[in-house]
Amino acid sequence: MKFVDEAYIDIAAGDGGNGCVSFRHEKYKEFGGPNGGDGGRGGHVFAVADPNLNTLVDFRYSRRHEAKRGEHGMGSDMFGAAGSDITLKMPVGTIITDAETGEVLYELLNPGEVITIAKGGDGGFGNMRFKSAINRAPRQKTPGWPGEKKNLKLELKVLADVGLLGMPNAGKSTFITAVSNARPKIADYPFTTLHPNLGVVRVGPEQSFVVADIPGLIEGASEGAGLGHQFLRHLQRTRLLLHIVDLAPFDDAVDPVAQAKAIVNELKKYDQQLYNKPRWLVLNKLDMVPADERETRVKDFVKRFKWKGPVFEISALTREGCEPLIHAIFRHVQSEQRIENEPVEVDPRFAGDAPV
Repeated sequence: MKFVDEAYIDIAAGDGGNGCVSFRHEKYKEFGGPNGGDGGRGGHVFAVADPNLNTLVDFRYSRRHEAKRGEHGMGSDMFGAAGSDITLKMPVGTIITDAETGEVLYELLNPGEVITIAKGGDGGFGNMRFKSAINRAPRQKTPGWPGEKKNLKLELKVLADVGLLGMPNAGKSTFITAVSNARPKIADYPFTTLHPNLGVVRVGPEQSFVVADIPGLIEGASEGAGLGHQFLRHLQRTRLLLHIVDLAPFDDAVDPVAQAKAIVNELKKYDQQLYNKPRWLVLNKLDMVPADERETRVKDFVKRFKWKGPVFEISALTREGCEPLIHAIFRHVQSEQRIENEPVEVDPRFAGDAPV
């Protein structure tokens, strides 16, 4: 299935039904009084976060979504039926934005979460609503209120714990294949990955995390060059970035240090918060480096790159060094989750004002 992470849709909630003007007509009842009922409310439009979906492709081909209008009121005190609601299933991580103003309206972050994105109009009042001691035969009624209509932009930001960062052909797809259940296309040419891939890495019983592999970045990505710039936003919700570097490029003229610096610069230009995320350096394709040269080449790279963070040496093809990296990632993700779930300490003096 093609990965679609952006779509535009038009939604319209149902209009309310009109109220009714009616009087009771019964044998030997000359003045039966008003009995016109209210109209029914229009149908609402809901959105639900479905964990079984991972793309917005369904909304690419069906853009218009309308709920049913409410039925009109009728005589004999009969109110109109409410219009049928519609529910749109969207992937977890979908951001719903007003297409005209650019305002972010909703975010679907939790599986099963349901939100109302357009409310149906209320039904109009029938003439029985207007009867009083001085107005015993009212002929007033009101029309139904219109339902909400919106033009929306849907944007999917993949919810992953770890994001892979690197140049095309750095070995990101090979790495995610080696450690997870994902099976992306792998070839010996750049830009093999055309859309993000998600993989679940199982560390142990009830111990796992999600990895996102996006298309490789090139210099100028923050200005729109290459493919990766379209998917950089998927890394904004990750807890950790793995900067994967090809330590043994096919072309001897290619400098891995210069490539790594270019990636970091593009990250900083695109989003300062993304640049400030925890980032680990993963030196890949060590199987292509002679054993007696590995230590020297790694030290030289780290020194020239001026890197002071964690460094991991792996070969994604042979899985060498992958297990220690996986366990380190899981410990980091677990500690981040623990910090996020810690209760916020409240000053006892203001405990009464704290939200429940």
